[in-house]
Amino acid sequence: MIQTIDGASFRRLICSAAAAVDNNCQKINELNVFPVPDGDTGTNMGMTLGAAATDLSKAPQDITLTKAADMTASALLRGARGNSGVILSLLFRGFSSAWKGKLSADGRDFAAALTTGVDAAYKAVMKPAEGTILTVSRLTADAARALADNCADIEYVVEQSIETARAALENTVNQNPVLKKAGVVDAGGMGFVVILEAMLSSLRGNDVVSTVDHAAVNEQADFAQFDSEDITFAFDTVFIVRKFKDVSLEPLRHFLDGIGDSLVIGEDDEAFKVHVHTNIPGDALSEAQKYGTLELAKIENMRMQHDDLAAGRAARSTDDLEQIEQELEAQEGAAVEITKEYGVVAVCAGAGLADVFRDLGVDQIVEGGQTMNPSTQDILRAVELTPAETVFVLPNNKNIILAAQQAAELADKPVIVIASKTVPQGITAMLNFDPSLPAEDNTAAMSDCLDTVTTMQITYAARDSDFDGHQIAEGDYLALCNGALMGTSRDLHALLRMMAEKVGAEGKEFVNIFYGADTPQEDAEQTAALFAELAPQAEINLLSGGQPIYYYLISAE
Repeated sequence: MIQTIDGASFRRLICSAAAAVDNNCQKINELNVFPVPDGDTGTNMGMTLGAAATDLSKAPQDITLTKAADMTASALLRGARGNSGVILSLLFRGFSSAWKGKLSADGRDFAAALTTGVDAAYKAVMKPAEGTILTVSRLTADAARALADNCADIEYVVEQSIETARAALENTVNQNPVLKKAGVVDAGGMGFVVILEAMLSSLRGNDVVSTVDHAAVNEQADFAQFDSEDITFAFDTVFIVRKFKDVSLEPLRHFLDGIGDSLVIGEDDEAFKVHVHTNIPGDALSEAQKYGTLELAKIENMRMQHDDLAAGRAARSTDDLEQIEQELEAQEGAAVEITKEYGVVAVCAGAGLADVFRDLGVDQIVEGGQTMNPSTQDILRAVELTPAETVFVLPNNKNIILAAQQAAELADKPVIVIASKTVPQGITAMLNFDPSLPAEDNTAAMSDCLDTVTTMQITYAARDSDFDGHQIAEGDYLALCNGALMGTSRDLHALLRMMAEKVGAEGKEFVNIFYGADTPQEDAEQTAALFAELAPQAEINLLSGGQPIYYYLISAE
């Protein structure tokens, strides 16, 4: 039995855990009962742990236990994405807190660290629910403390506590009515068990290695042989997409061939990888998302690489992103000067929605939302770039609120998080923002108005599911109202009619229809006409939101 671990061992444990979640990402994602193509639990937990693994991989081999735990906590805190990622970061913050000054840790130390982390996670969640990662981690910590009293070897405590974690995970299906109806266990809890199992494997000398191919194609042209103007298509674009079932990529191949050259598409049963040179990489990515869920992308400007080489400089690539980010942050940080009392940061996806927020006075836009939850660091950076003494943050998604709250704790200035769960709520909050009022008055006004707006959305099902009495098939259109499933159909018009009738029956007076990137303007105009017909009392506004995945985002007040 392994009795204790040091810093190097803990580093291996974390890297193994990150690789294991990476390997099981899709399996964890598929446990999410609601089949909307969002930034799912496995994705968020994987990216959060990946941030720590990346930092630890650069640390010296003789790193101390305290330093390894501190680096892990810091990376997870800033890299946390979604509620599951934030909770995970809080759980591992316990290791940093409990292992201060320690050169090694045994089973008692592991139990104490996990207990400290569980306490922090429960305090951070306003209304902790049973049948989640919180339940699984709490019961595991309880078991670990009892086990450590029997035997303090860390391998014994981790091994035996996993049995409790698995049992707790299996029981989540009985604790959460939604999970019980779907017959699945909690996704976050599953991720936690995967992490513990990987840590045990690493303890025994079997480090887990990621089997997911994240390596981007690195095809370099000999820029010295020609002028940059000879490069017809400037952007070397590579991306990986987890594809939908029974989808043919031929239409995508024809589309990409029409906007670029050097096209290569490789695929297997689950995913496809694209390499193309194009001048409009955004269009390539948007089109590809009609065939699956985007997992990874690399875009490099070959003309700029040529100019770098011609000037005797090393050509920058996506491998240099971290260094470039640091340089940009340093430049931006130096340029920010406080010019006003209040500023606002909003999270949204789509150029049209971003423009709406900017027109309402938002200072910084954090790209993200349903399709990709931004990290704590993303939100913190936007706060730091806002030239105001106090900054309000509009997460505009219930799965981003915790990350925003963590950013508020890390910020060097007062940050007030308004708990907006949808983009329409965020817009309504901005309409109630008055920079001439004290902060507490704005907080009350922006928070109190959130429940006055009805948010309706139309997207598609990413997988088959049985949810709330609805048999959902992959590819079905889904109508959502305030986050709840309103209906499913293969007929988009039928769902829009249902929404318009609801607006008319409830006597709503103001309706904003934001149509997405995949919705033709002609179709959107017909939708606006439908709402005008069925809700004649309402003022209808049609705007291009440009949001991905969601064909329509509709607010009614």
